[in-house]
Amino acid sequence: MLIALEHLGATRRGVTSPQLFRADDGRVYVVKLQNNRLGPKVLANELIAARLGEVMGLCFPPGGMIKLEEGLLKRSRRLAAAGVAPGRHFACRYLSGTEYLCRHNVARAINRSEVAGVMLLDHLAHNLDRTLNRRNLLLRREAHGWRIYAIDNSHFFRRALWTEETLQRLAPLVRVNRHGVYGTLLRYYLRPEDFAPYLATVQGWSDAFLADLVAGVPAEWLPHDGERQAVAAFLAVRRDMAADIVTCLSALIPDNHRAANGDKVE
Repeated sequence: MLIALEHLGATRRGVTSPQLFRADDGRVYVVKLQNNRLGPKVLANELIAARLGEVMGLCFPPGGMIKLEEGLLKRSRRLAAAGVAPGRHFACRYLSGTEYLCRHNVARAINRSEVAGVMLLDHLAHNLDRTLNRRNLLLRREAHGWRIYAIDNSHFFRRALWTEETLQRLAPLVRVNRHGVYGTLLRYYLRPEDFAPYLATVQGWSDAFLADLVAGVPAEWLPHDGERQAVAAFLAVRRDMAADIVTCLSALIPDNHRAANGDKVE
């Protein structure tokens, strides 16, 4: 687990008021705090998404738990005034030099096919915020070219303030999101076979894997056993529906689209 060494200030964006910290690995992280205005379930959502993203090989920046120690908090008037408690919070590596992904710059990206996996996970989790908030898909120039990154999974399970009842209602539903750049990718760039490796990974999630995944969420983020069981049950239902979701997404891909010829969408 990371240890926060220095508070660098607020990001100035986001309903959860994330903060920037330098960690003991020397890198800067965007940190969501337990006492954010939406509550600690945001952190549970982020951690579950980060772990699933890691297993699926998605283009998420590295993320996980970070420890804020009492000494650091005492050195920051702002954090002390905000009532931030020592303990475990959620950190995602900060990416500098990015721009927002849109239909005008998506052609630059060398990893467009990887968004098929992000799209599948978002549909499994009913996460519409990836496209409703255009800040959640980034484009970054790196040594080997422009790469897409997906950030912010606070709206996993549709929203941070989910309940056992809302998970039960959402579990059997298939709602296709073709808003924003997702629509552009489906129309011009993605192919049905791009979903195949991600679908295979999802279908390989065992019930034991899902139980261990939820068990890894700190108790202070998700204290009720009933909610933990509801999350594991929800993910098991969605796993079994993954092929149907991919079929619905693939149906939106034209038989012949311009991306096959390398054309840029204007």
